[in-house]
Amino acid sequence: MPEALAISPLPAFQAAVRPPGSKSLTNRALLLAALAEGTSHLTGVLFSDDTRVMLEALTKLGFAPEIDEPGECVTLLGRGGRIPADDAALHLGNAGTAFRFLTAAVCLGRGTYRLDGIPRMRERPIGQLVDALRELGANIQYEGKEGYPPLRISAAGLRGGQLAFEPTLSSQYISALLQIAPYLPGGLTLRFHGPITSRPYVEMTLALMARFGVIADTDPGFTRISVAPGAYQGIEYAVEPDASNASYFLAAAAIIPGAKCTIEGLGKASLQGDVGFADVLHQMGAGLLFGRDFITVFCPPAGQPLRGIDIDLSAMPDMAQTLAVVALFALGPTAIRNIGNLRVKETDRLAALRNELTKLGASVEIEGDDLLITPPPGGKVTPAAIDTYDDHRMAMSFAVAGLRGEGVVINDPACVNKTFPGFFDELERLRS
Repeated sequence: MPEALAISPLPAFQAAVRPPGSKSLTNRALLLAALAEGTSHLTGVLFSDDTRVMLEALTKLGFAPEIDEPGECVTLLGRGGRIPADDAALHLGNAGTAFRFLTAAVCLGRGTYRLDGIPRMRERPIGQLVDALRELGANIQYEGKEGYPPLRISAAGLRGGQLAFEPTLSSQYISALLQIAPYLPGGLTLRFHGPITSRPYVEMTLALMARFGVIADTDPGFTRISVAPGAYQGIEYAVEPDASNASYFLAAAAIIPGAKCTIEGLGKASLQGDVGFADVLHQMGAGLLFGRDFITVFCPPAGQPLRGIDIDLSAMPDMAQTLAVVALFALGPTAIRNIGNLRVKETDRLAALRNELTKLGASVEIEGDDLLITPPPGGKVTPAAIDTYDDHRMAMSFAVAGLRGEGVVINDPACVNKTFPGFFDELERLRS
Protein backbone atom coordinates (compact mmCIF):
# COMPACT_ATOMS: atom_id res chain seq x y z
CA MET A 1 0.00 0.00 0.00
CA PRO A 2 1.36 3.51 -0.79
CA GLU A 3 2.56 5.87 1.93
CA ALA A 4 -0.32 8.20 1.06
CA LEU A 5 -3.62 7.51 -0.68
CA ALA A 6 -5.76 10.11 -2.43
CA ILE A 7 -9.51 9.59 -1.97
CA SER A 8 -11.70 10.61 -4.90
CA PRO A 9 -15.23 11.91 -4.36
CA LEU A 10 -17.88 9.29 -4.89
CA PRO A 11 -21.10 9.93 -6.85
CA ALA A 12 -24.43 8.61 -5.70
CA PHE A 13 -24.21 4.88 -5.05
CA GLN A 14 -26.35 1.98 -3.95
CA ALA A 15 -24.53 -0.92 -2.38
CA ALA A 16 -24.78 -3.89 -0.04
CA VAL A 17 -21.73 -4.44 2.14
CA ARG A 18 -20.79 -7.20 4.56
CA PRO A 19 -17.73 -6.14 6.56
CA PRO A 20 -15.35 -8.77 7.94
CA GLY A 21 -15.97 -10.27 11.36
CA SER A 22 -15.98 -8.17 14.50
CA LYS A 23 -12.58 -7.66 16.11
CA SER A 24 -14.17 -7.35 19.55
CA LEU A 25 -16.15 -10.57 19.17
CA THR A 26 -13.28 -12.45 17.53
CA ASN A 27 -10.82 -11.76 20.35
CA ARG A 28 -13.41 -12.52 23.02
CA ALA A 29 -14.43 -15.76 21.30
CA LEU A 30 -10.80 -16.87 20.88
CA LEU A 31 -10.10 -16.40 24.58
CA LEU A 32 -13.31 -18.05 25.76
CA ALA A 33 -12.66 -20.97 23.43
CA ALA A 34 -9.19 -21.36 24.92
CA LEU A 35 -10.62 -21.33 28.47
CA ALA A 36 -13.51 -23.68 27.64
CA GLU A 37 -13.80 -27.41 28.11
CA GLY A 38 -13.86 -29.16 24.75
CA THR A 39 -13.45 -27.96 21.20
CA SER A 40 -14.83 -24.78 19.69
CA HIS A 41 -15.22 -24.10 15.98
CA LEU A 42 -15.33 -20.39 15.15
CA THR A 43 -16.43 -19.14 11.74
CA GLY A 44 -16.47 -15.62 10.31
CA VAL A 45 -13.25 -14.96 12.21
CA LEU A 46 -11.52 -11.65 11.51
CA PHE A 47 -7.89 -11.96 10.45
CA SER A 48 -6.23 -8.61 11.11
CA ASP A 49 -3.26 -7.29 13.08
CA ASP A 50 -5.12 -7.32 16.39
CA THR A 51 -6.59 -10.79 16.05
CA ARG A 52 -3.34 -12.28 14.77
CA VAL A 53 -1.69 -10.89 17.91
CA MET A 54 -4.24 -12.80 20.00
CA LEU A 55 -3.76 -16.01 18.02
CA GLU A 56 0.03 -15.78 18.29
CA ALA A 57 -0.21 -15.15 22.03
CA LEU A 58 -2.51 -18.13 22.57
CA THR A 59 -0.05 -20.29 20.63
CA LYS A 60 2.84 -19.11 22.84
CA LEU A 61 0.72 -19.92 25.88
CA GLY A 62 0.52 -23.53 24.78
CA PHE A 63 -2.81 -23.62 22.98
CA ALA A 64 -2.83 -24.99 19.46
CA PRO A 65 -5.41 -23.16 17.34
CA GLU A 66 -6.08 -24.74 13.95
CA ILE A 67 -6.27 -21.79 11.59
CA ASP A 68 -8.01 -21.70 8.20
CA GLU A 69 -7.53 -18.08 7.17
CA PRO A 70 -9.04 -18.35 3.64
CA GLY A 71 -12.10 -19.99 5.20
CA GLU A 72 -12.19 -17.47 8.09
CA CYS A 73 -12.24 -20.34 10.59
CA VAL A 74 -10.42 -21.28 13.79
CA THR A 75 -10.79 -24.56 15.66
CA LEU A 76 -9.50 -24.54 19.22
CA LEU A 77 -9.33 -27.18 21.94
CA GLY A 78 -9.91 -25.48 25.28
CA ARG A 79 -8.05 -26.40 28.45
CA GLY A 80 -10.77 -25.87 31.04
CA GLY A 81 -9.39 -22.68 32.54
CA ARG A 82 -5.76 -23.82 32.57
CA ILE A 83 -2.85 -22.07 30.86
CA PRO A 84 -0.67 -24.84 29.35
CA ALA A 85 2.64 -22.92 29.21
CA ASP A 86 4.43 -22.00 32.43
CA ASP A 87 6.62 -19.37 30.80
CA ALA A 88 5.89 -17.00 27.91
CA ALA A 89 6.89 -13.61 26.57
CA LEU A 90 3.95 -12.01 24.76
CA HIS A 91 4.43 -9.06 22.42
CA LEU A 92 0.97 -7.66 21.84
CA GLY A 93 1.62 -4.70 19.55
CA ASN A 94 -1.00 -2.01 20.13
CA ALA A 95 -3.88 -4.46 20.59
CA GLY A 96 -5.71 -3.18 23.66
CA THR A 97 -8.22 -6.04 23.82
CA ALA A 98 -5.51 -8.68 23.62
CA PHE A 99 -3.32 -6.95 26.22
CA ARG A 100 -6.07 -6.39 28.80
CA PHE A 101 -7.74 -9.78 28.32
CA LEU A 102 -4.49 -11.75 28.47
CA THR A 103 -3.22 -9.82 31.50
CA ALA A 104 -6.15 -11.30 33.41
CA ALA A 105 -6.13 -14.71 31.72
CA VAL A 106 -2.48 -15.57 32.39
CA CYS A 107 -3.10 -14.99 36.12
CA LEU A 108 -4.99 -18.31 35.98
CA GLY A 109 -1.71 -20.03 35.09
CA ARG A 110 1.23 -21.29 37.07
CA GLY A 111 4.40 -19.65 35.89
CA THR A 112 5.98 -16.43 34.69
CA TYR A 113 4.56 -14.33 31.88
CA ARG A 114 5.81 -11.07 30.41
CA LEU A 115 3.47 -8.81 28.42
CA ASP A 116 4.68 -5.88 26.31
CA GLY A 117 3.77 -3.98 23.16
CA ILE A 118 4.82 -1.14 20.90
CA PRO A 119 5.80 2.23 22.44
CA ARG A 120 2.21 3.53 22.26
CA MET A 121 1.02 0.54 24.30
CA ARG A 122 3.48 1.56 27.01
CA GLU A 123 1.57 4.88 27.17
CA ARG A 124 -1.84 3.23 27.62
CA PRO A 125 -2.75 2.86 31.31
CA ILE A 126 -3.48 -0.51 32.84
CA GLY A 127 -3.23 0.28 36.55
CA GLN A 128 -6.93 -0.10 37.33
CA LEU A 129 -6.92 -3.67 36.00
CA VAL A 130 -3.64 -4.54 37.73
CA ASP A 131 -4.95 -3.19 41.04
CA ALA A 132 -8.09 -5.33 40.72
CA LEU A 133 -6.09 -8.47 39.90
CA ARG A 134 -3.77 -7.82 42.84
CA GLU A 135 -6.84 -7.72 45.11
CA LEU A 136 -7.60 -11.22 43.81
CA GLY A 137 -4.08 -12.41 44.70
CA ALA A 138 -2.12 -11.73 41.51
CA ASN A 139 1.62 -11.00 41.66
CA ILE A 140 2.13 -8.39 38.94
CA GLN A 141 5.14 -6.12 38.60
CA TYR A 142 5.61 -3.09 36.37
CA GLU A 143 8.89 -3.26 34.47
CA GLY A 144 8.79 0.43 33.56
CA LYS A 145 6.50 3.29 34.53
CA GLU A 146 4.09 2.57 37.37
CA GLY A 147 0.60 1.86 36.02
CA TYR A 148 1.72 1.08 32.46
CA PRO A 149 3.11 -1.86 30.46
CA PRO A 150 5.33 -3.81 30.24
CA LEU A 151 4.19 -6.26 32.92
CA ARG A 152 5.79 -9.28 34.56
CA ILE A 153 3.29 -11.68 36.09
CA SER A 154 4.34 -14.44 38.47
CA ALA A 155 1.16 -16.49 38.39
CA ALA A 156 0.10 -18.94 41.06
CA GLY A 157 -3.67 -18.87 40.67
CA LEU A 158 -6.24 -16.38 41.94
CA ARG A 159 -8.96 -16.25 44.56
CA GLY A 160 -12.51 -15.09 43.99
CA GLY A 161 -14.43 -12.47 45.90
CA GLN A 162 -15.84 -9.01 45.41
CA LEU A 163 -14.39 -5.94 43.73
CA ALA A 164 -15.71 -2.39 43.79
CA PHE A 165 -15.21 -0.04 40.84
CA GLU A 166 -15.47 3.67 40.35
CA PRO A 167 -15.86 4.55 36.64
CA THR A 168 -12.97 2.92 34.76
CA LEU A 169 -10.86 4.25 31.93
CA SER A 170 -11.77 1.22 29.81
CA SER A 171 -14.57 -1.32 29.70
CA GLN A 172 -11.89 -3.82 28.68
CA TYR A 173 -10.73 -4.00 32.31
CA ILE A 174 -14.20 -5.16 33.34
CA SER A 175 -14.49 -7.61 30.44
CA ALA A 176 -11.04 -9.03 31.27
CA LEU A 177 -12.14 -9.83 34.82
CA LEU A 178 -15.53 -11.21 33.84
CA GLN A 179 -14.04 -13.62 31.30
CA ILE A 180 -11.85 -15.34 33.91
CA ALA A 181 -14.48 -15.16 36.67
CA PRO A 182 -15.89 -18.72 36.31
CA TYR A 183 -12.48 -20.15 37.17
CA LEU A 184 -12.04 -18.22 40.43
CA PRO A 185 -12.79 -20.09 43.67
CA GLY A 186 -16.14 -18.80 44.83
CA GLY A 187 -16.65 -16.84 41.61
CA LEU A 188 -16.54 -13.06 41.33
CA THR A 189 -18.86 -10.14 42.03
CA LEU A 190 -18.20 -6.69 40.61
CA ARG A 191 -19.95 -3.67 42.11
CA PHE A 192 -20.03 -0.33 40.33
CA HIS A 193 -20.26 3.09 41.93
CA GLY A 194 -21.11 5.23 38.96
CA PRO A 195 -21.77 4.46 35.28
CA ILE A 196 -19.88 1.72 33.47
CA THR A 197 -17.58 3.04 30.76
CA SER A 198 -18.69 1.82 27.30
CA ARG A 199 -21.32 -0.41 28.91
CA PRO A 200 -22.41 -2.03 25.60
CA TYR A 201 -18.99 -3.69 25.37
CA VAL A 202 -19.49 -5.21 28.83
CA GLU A 203 -22.93 -6.40 27.75
CA MET A 204 -21.31 -7.91 24.65
CA THR A 205 -18.89 -9.82 26.89
CA LEU A 206 -21.71 -11.14 29.06
CA ALA A 207 -23.74 -12.18 26.01
CA LEU A 208 -20.81 -14.10 24.55
CA MET A 209 -20.04 -15.73 27.91
CA ALA A 210 -23.65 -16.94 27.90
CA ARG A 211 -23.15 -18.45 24.44
CA PHE A 212 -20.25 -20.42 25.93
CA GLY A 213 -22.46 -21.60 28.81
CA VAL A 214 -21.74 -19.16 31.67
CA ILE A 215 -24.63 -16.88 32.60
CA ALA A 216 -23.89 -13.94 34.88
CA ASP A 217 -26.36 -12.44 37.33
CA THR A 218 -26.92 -8.69 37.14
CA ASP A 219 -29.18 -6.39 39.11
CA PRO A 220 -31.76 -4.19 37.31
CA GLY A 221 -29.62 -1.06 37.61
CA PHE A 222 -26.49 -2.83 36.34
CA THR A 223 -24.65 -1.81 39.50
CA ARG A 224 -23.63 -5.42 40.22
CA ILE A 225 -22.47 -8.33 38.11
CA SER A 226 -21.95 -11.75 39.72
CA VAL A 227 -20.41 -14.79 38.06
CA ALA A 228 -20.60 -18.13 39.87
CA PRO A 229 -17.86 -20.77 39.61
CA GLY A 230 -18.24 -22.90 36.51
CA ALA A 231 -16.73 -23.58 33.11
CA TYR A 232 -17.21 -22.55 29.53
CA GLN A 233 -18.14 -25.26 27.05
CA GLY A 234 -16.77 -25.57 23.54
CA ILE A 235 -19.27 -24.43 20.91
CA GLU A 236 -19.84 -23.71 17.23
CA TYR A 237 -19.93 -19.93 16.91
CA ALA A 238 -20.28 -17.61 13.91
CA VAL A 239 -18.68 -14.19 14.44
CA GLU A 240 -20.94 -11.45 13.11
CA PRO A 241 -19.63 -8.58 10.94
CA ASP A 242 -17.89 -5.69 12.67
CA ALA A 243 -20.40 -2.95 13.51
CA SER A 244 -17.69 -0.36 14.10
CA ASN A 245 -16.27 -0.94 10.64
CA ALA A 246 -19.75 -0.91 9.14
CA SER A 247 -20.14 2.68 10.36
CA TYR A 248 -17.92 4.10 7.61
CA PHE A 249 -20.15 2.78 4.86
CA LEU A 250 -23.30 3.95 6.61
CA ALA A 251 -21.71 7.38 7.08
CA ALA A 252 -20.84 7.54 3.38
CA ALA A 253 -24.45 6.82 2.47
CA ALA A 254 -25.65 9.53 4.85
CA ILE A 255 -23.47 12.32 3.43
CA ILE A 256 -23.47 11.58 -0.35
CA PRO A 257 -26.58 12.84 -2.14
CA GLY A 258 -28.60 10.01 -3.66
CA ALA A 259 -26.63 7.29 -1.84
CA LYS A 260 -27.98 4.20 -0.12
CA CYS A 261 -26.08 1.44 1.69
CA THR A 262 -27.22 -1.81 3.31
CA ILE A 263 -25.04 -3.65 5.82
CA GLU A 264 -25.76 -7.37 5.67
CA GLY A 265 -25.54 -9.62 8.70
CA LEU A 266 -26.01 -6.84 11.27
CA GLY A 267 -29.21 -5.55 12.79
CA LYS A 268 -31.31 -5.53 15.92
CA ALA A 269 -30.11 -9.02 16.87
CA SER A 270 -26.45 -7.89 17.03
CA LEU A 271 -24.37 -8.29 20.18
CA GLN A 272 -22.51 -5.07 19.31
CA GLY A 273 -23.57 -1.74 20.75
CA ASP A 274 -22.07 0.15 17.83
CA VAL A 275 -25.02 -0.83 15.63
CA GLY A 276 -26.65 2.10 17.43
CA PHE A 277 -24.63 4.44 15.23
CA ALA A 278 -27.31 3.98 12.57
CA ASP A 279 -29.78 5.61 14.97
CA VAL A 280 -27.36 8.52 15.45
CA LEU A 281 -27.32 9.10 11.69
CA HIS A 282 -31.12 8.94 11.73
CA GLN A 283 -31.21 11.63 14.43
CA MET A 284 -29.17 13.81 12.05
CA GLY A 285 -31.76 13.32 9.31
CA ALA A 286 -30.55 10.28 7.37
CA GLY A 287 -33.08 7.69 6.26
CA LEU A 288 -32.97 4.38 8.14
CA LEU A 289 -34.33 0.85 7.82
CA PHE A 290 -33.30 -1.33 10.75
CA GLY A 291 -34.10 -5.05 10.52
CA ARG A 292 -33.13 -8.04 12.59
CA ASP A 293 -30.10 -8.81 10.41
CA PHE A 294 -29.66 -5.77 8.17
CA ILE A 295 -29.22 -2.01 8.40
CA THR A 296 -29.95 0.37 5.53
CA VAL A 297 -29.05 4.07 5.60
CA PHE A 298 -29.74 6.57 2.84
CA CYS A 299 -29.03 10.24 2.31
CA PRO A 300 -31.84 12.69 3.05
CA PRO A 301 -33.74 13.95 0.01
CA ALA A 302 -32.41 17.02 -1.79
CA GLY A 303 -33.01 20.18 0.19
CA GLN A 304 -33.05 18.33 3.53
CA PRO A 305 -29.47 18.48 4.82
CA LEU A 306 -28.14 16.51 7.75
CA ARG A 307 -28.40 18.44 11.01
CA GLY A 308 -25.75 18.82 13.67
CA ILE A 309 -26.63 17.18 16.98
CA ASP A 310 -25.69 17.29 20.66
CA ILE A 311 -25.11 13.70 21.83
CA ASP A 312 -23.59 11.72 24.67
CA LEU A 313 -21.46 9.07 22.94
CA SER A 314 -19.97 7.47 26.06
CA ALA A 315 -21.71 4.18 25.24
CA MET A 316 -20.02 3.88 21.83
CA PRO A 317 -16.84 6.00 21.86
CA ASP A 318 -15.36 4.19 18.84
CA MET A 319 -18.03 5.94 16.77
CA ALA A 320 -16.83 9.42 17.72
CA GLN A 321 -14.42 9.71 14.80
CA THR A 322 -17.03 8.62 12.27
CA LEU A 323 -19.58 11.05 13.69
CA ALA A 324 -17.01 13.86 13.73
CA VAL A 325 -16.46 13.43 10.00
CA VAL A 326 -20.19 13.31 9.28
CA ALA A 327 -20.49 16.55 11.26
CA LEU A 328 -18.38 18.29 8.60
CA PHE A 329 -21.31 18.00 6.20
CA ALA A 330 -24.15 18.78 8.62
CA LEU A 331 -26.04 22.02 9.05
CA GLY A 332 -25.00 23.61 12.35
CA PRO A 333 -22.58 22.54 15.07
CA THR A 334 -22.23 19.07 16.58
CA ALA A 335 -21.30 18.36 20.19
CA ILE A 336 -19.97 14.87 21.01
CA ARG A 337 -19.94 14.47 24.78
CA ASN A 338 -18.34 12.24 27.41
CA ILE A 339 -15.64 10.73 25.23
CA GLY A 340 -12.64 11.43 27.46
CA ASN A 341 -11.44 7.85 27.24
CA LEU A 342 -10.49 8.54 23.60
CA ARG A 343 -7.30 10.02 25.04
CA VAL A 344 -6.02 6.51 25.93
CA LYS A 345 -6.89 4.69 22.70
CA GLU A 346 -4.48 3.86 19.86
CA THR A 347 -3.62 7.57 19.92
CA ASP A 348 -5.04 10.56 21.78
CA ARG A 349 -8.07 10.61 19.52
CA LEU A 350 -9.46 13.86 20.88
CA ALA A 351 -6.28 15.75 19.98
CA ALA A 352 -6.00 13.93 16.66
CA LEU A 353 -9.59 14.80 15.72
CA ARG A 354 -9.06 18.46 16.53
CA ASN A 355 -5.90 18.57 14.42
CA GLU A 356 -7.31 16.86 11.34
CA LEU A 357 -10.81 18.35 11.36
CA THR A 358 -9.20 21.78 11.56
CA LYS A 359 -7.16 20.98 8.45
CA LEU A 360 -10.43 20.34 6.61
CA GLY A 361 -11.79 23.74 7.58
CA ALA A 362 -13.85 22.97 10.68
CA SER A 363 -13.69 24.94 13.90
CA VAL A 364 -13.03 22.50 16.74
CA GLU A 365 -12.89 22.87 20.51
CA ILE A 366 -12.21 20.38 23.27
CA GLU A 367 -14.02 21.22 26.50
CA GLY A 368 -13.21 18.65 29.17
CA ASP A 369 -14.38 15.34 27.74
CA ASP A 370 -16.51 16.95 25.01
CA LEU A 371 -15.68 17.65 21.36
CA LEU A 372 -17.42 20.63 19.74
CA ILE A 373 -17.39 20.85 15.94
CA THR A 374 -18.54 23.73 13.75
CA PRO A 375 -18.45 22.59 10.11
CA PRO A 376 -16.84 24.59 7.32
CA PRO A 377 -19.26 26.92 5.49
CA GLY A 378 -21.54 24.94 3.21
CA GLY A 379 -19.81 21.69 4.16
CA LYS A 380 -17.06 22.48 1.65
CA VAL A 381 -13.89 20.94 3.10
CA THR A 382 -10.42 22.33 2.54
CA PRO A 383 -8.15 19.93 0.63
CA ALA A 384 -5.69 18.36 3.08
CA ALA A 385 -3.38 15.45 3.77
CA ILE A 386 -4.72 13.68 6.86
CA ASP A 387 -2.30 12.28 9.40
CA THR A 388 -3.54 9.02 10.89
CA TYR A 389 -1.31 8.57 13.98
CA ASP A 390 -1.01 4.81 13.40
CA ASP A 391 -4.73 4.67 14.24
CA HIS A 392 -6.97 2.61 11.97
CA ARG A 393 -10.09 4.58 12.88
CA MET A 394 -8.50 7.90 11.93
CA ALA A 395 -7.72 6.50 8.47
CA MET A 396 -11.13 4.95 7.86
CA SER A 397 -13.25 7.81 9.19
CA PHE A 398 -11.37 10.54 7.33
CA ALA A 399 -11.47 8.50 4.13
CA VAL A 400 -15.24 9.03 4.31
CA ALA A 401 -14.64 12.79 4.16
CA GLY A 402 -12.77 12.28 0.89
CA LEU A 403 -15.79 10.51 -0.62
CA ARG A 404 -17.70 13.79 -0.39
CA GLY A 405 -15.02 16.52 -0.48
CA GLU A 406 -12.22 17.14 -2.98
CA GLY A 407 -8.54 16.79 -2.20
CA VAL A 408 -8.46 14.49 0.84
CA VAL A 409 -5.30 12.37 1.11
CA ILE A 410 -4.85 9.68 3.77
CA ASN A 411 -1.32 9.30 5.09
CA ASP A 412 -0.18 5.80 6.16
CA PRO A 413 -3.32 4.06 4.88
CA ALA A 414 -1.87 0.66 5.81
CA CYS A 415 -2.75 1.30 9.47
CA VAL A 416 -6.24 -0.04 8.65
CA ASN A 417 -4.69 -3.52 8.78
CA LYS A 418 -5.27 -3.40 12.54
CA THR A 419 -8.94 -4.32 12.05
CA PHE A 420 -9.92 -4.10 8.35
CA PRO A 421 -7.14 -4.98 5.90
CA GLY A 422 -9.43 -4.75 2.86
CA PHE A 423 -11.05 -1.45 3.78
CA PHE A 424 -9.86 0.63 0.82
CA ASP A 425 -10.67 -2.16 -1.63
CA GLU A 426 -14.20 -2.22 -0.21
CA LEU A 427 -14.46 1.55 -0.64
CA GLU A 428 -13.52 1.19 -4.29
CA ARG A 429 -16.23 -1.41 -4.80
CA LEU A 430 -18.81 1.26 -3.95
CA ARG A 431 -17.96 2.84 -7.32
CA SER A 432 -19.00 -0.21 -9.32
